[in-house]
Amino acid sequence: MAKRKPRPTLVRYTEVRTAAQRYESGKALRAKVPRAAHAKWQPAGRRDPIGLLVESDRARVPELVPIRYGRMATSPFAFYRGSAALMAYDLRATPVSGIKAQLCGDAHLSNFGLFATPERHVIFDVNDFDETLRGPWEWDVKRLAASCFIAARDNGFRRRQSRDIAQMSVRCYREHMQGLAKSGYLDAWYSRIDLRTALEIVPRSYAAAAHHELRATIHRTTHHGCPRFVVRKGGTFRIANEVPLITHLQNQEQARRLAQDVIRYRVTLENDRQEILSRYHLVDFATKVVGVGSVGTRCYVALLVGRDKNDTLLLQIKEAQASALEPYLGKSRYANHGERVVSGQRLMQAASDIFLGWARGLRHDYYVRQLRDMKYSATVQTMNRRDLCDYAALCGRTLARAHARSGDAAMIAGYLGNSDVFDRALASFAETYGEQNEKDYGALLEAMRSRRLIAKRDL
Repeated sequence: MAKRKPRPTLVRYTEVRTAAQRYESGKALRAKVPRAAHAKWQPAGRRDPIGLLVESDRARVPELVPIRYGRMATSPFAFYRGSAALMAYDLRATPVSGIKAQLCGDAHLSNFGLFATPERHVIFDVNDFDETLRGPWEWDVKRLAASCFIAARDNGFRRRQSRDIAQMSVRCYREHMQGLAKSGYLDAWYSRIDLRTALEIVPRSYAAAAHHELRATIHRTTHHGCPRFVVRKGGTFRIANEVPLITHLQNQEQARRLAQDVIRYRVTLENDRQEILSRYHLVDFATKVVGVGSVGTRCYVALLVGRDKNDTLLLQIKEAQASALEPYLGKSRYANHGERVVSGQRLMQAASDIFLGWARGLRHDYYVRQLRDMKYSATVQTMNRRDLCDYAALCGRTLARAHARSGDAAMIAGYLGNSDVFDRALASFAETYGEQNEKDYGALLEAMRSRRLIAKRDL
């Protein structure tokens, strides 16, 4: 009797829910966490804000911490920029829908800007990922909305006007997420905001960028195309000291080891990018103080030369510490925090620097990127009411696109809905948190007066 042939194994496909079903699932979450609930924030039982800041400084370079506080002391908005760890603590008990996405972790107005894609097109996007981690999408939106209110008050606008600007950022986030929920995954992934679109929304803020783009750069540079701290010396270019912001390492052995880290980081790049980087050789290396919230973390610049002395490449090697969100959202799945930053950036940005990679030093994690690649940031502190409102709208729209790349756009859109309930709730949250930020800023100034904190102005 002939043996029966075995019946072919049936391939079992995972049941896929439609976009409409996921939209309804997001909508159903409102019963558990009403959208209006996001308006609430209670500071009851809150820890001393100065104590939290000091705690977050333990891993920073001690000599640079006074510069950090000096920069934070310039205004309530500058304080807000440097206090991501403080807001992470405050957000830990706020209501969330349960839908997660890759977070920027520090989505304030000054962490958006223009930069060049590998194809040399200029786009507008999120540009800071030191705190990136997967978590509740609402945390990023709340940080953005609060930054709108605080920046507006800093610029002298009335409370009602400041609320309207915060609400506009959330409204544009919601409306753009609704559009992304109806797009195919690839369409959402490839979507981007180019310079022309940014100019249509906030023309005055980016007029200078558009003008300079014609000369292939949108950042102030010297005639040889490098930042002003790169100078010609002995027939070639070198990094000039600008103490205490730019300094050469006194310890030559430490400088040699760090330079080796730059060379080894190349293996984290794609093969084609390893090839182009291998054609450059290191000629100078120095420390550089950057930003507000980043001051005190270890940061270096490496000057490399390629075909000849005029073919220069500047890389920034920046320390990556644990995200400020980790105490409340859990540890990153990446052993190297540099890889955490790079992975989050690649996931959220429409296009990333071709030299973006990570390295591991003897004691610290780093990520590496070009220091300036046609980058330009709008000056929020000088915007009038119309420009700031338009800019807030642009940032809200951009954040929605970044979240849609890693989160479920249909579920988030379903939760947000088509009404302005969520917009108004976050405008109220932004106002309440803005008032708390004013108090925390006052506490910083008092700590400086009492010498509890030492601050140093560097500008």
